[in-house]
Amino acid sequence: PQIYYAFMATTPLFAIMALPLTMVIIAGEMDLSFPSIMAIGMVAFVTVFEPTGNTFVAVLAALAAGIAAGLLIGGLVVGIGIPSLVATIGTQFFLRGLSLVLLQGKGATLVEARESFIYQILVGKSIGSIPNQFWWSIGIAILCWIVLNRTRLGAHIYLIGDNEQSARLMGVNAKRTRMIVFVLIGLAAAFAGVLASLQVSFFWPSLGEGYLLSTLASVFLGGTSVFGGTGTILGTFLGSYIIGAINAGIVAIGLTGFWTELIYGLIIVVSVSMHVVMQRRIK
Repeated sequence: PQIYYAFMATTPLFAIMALPLTMVIIAGEMDLSFPSIMAIGMVAFVTVFEPTGNTFVAVLAALAAGIAAGLLIGGLVVGIGIPSLVATIGTQFFLRGLSLVLLQGKGATLVEARESFIYQILVGKSIGSIPNQFWWSIGIAILCWIVLNRTRLGAHIYLIGDNEQSARLMGVNAKRTRMIVFVLIGLAAAFAGVLASLQVSFFWPSLGEGYLLSTLASVFLGGTSVFGGTGTILGTFLGSYIIGAINAGIVAIGLTGFWTELIYGLIIVVSVSMHVVMQRRIK
């Protein structure tokens, strides 16, 4: 049972980021900076929490930092016109370096946060000792599904990812749509960083470095096309928990952790290759 509890506590951390990342990729963009946004969000959290001891305000500060990071990336991509792949690689290193500089490479203990009700809401346990992170992942998945399938924003995301020129002729504000999706992934990454740090009651500036492959693998395994215009929230949600189950299975059968990177890399290559082959057949 402990394996399954650990599975439900750790998988949501990258599932929460994979869900809005799906919208970014459907819109025809890419974001590789979210691991560093996890860290910079927690830098804001620690900066507020240490002098005040107020967990709620510290969480708001972390989320604000995530939004600011999303606006920065959106500004580079939409405002200046830098390709999102290049912009997010650059901001990944910039934000990681900023986190290290601001905290001088030192971590911060969050034991005092355990006494707050916010801690219990975010990473406590509820029905049947199930970690609350699991319920948060379900709630965010439902919210993202509603946004993508039942709102004008979701329709615009699909349109600009499929054919941006046609979308503009239909009156879609492509720049605003792209800016919004980058803000959403920034917000989600900061929130995931808070969950990950509160779960272990400690924050290291290296937070997020192990989440890139698993998050990307979840999105592509879920059926999202790297070329944009195609993808579903349900597919990514299921893909995240399949990736989490693979990781738990590797541990359960006694293989070393090196197998996880091999398998995640293979999943990404195979998934993208399948999309390429299918696109060629359609054409």
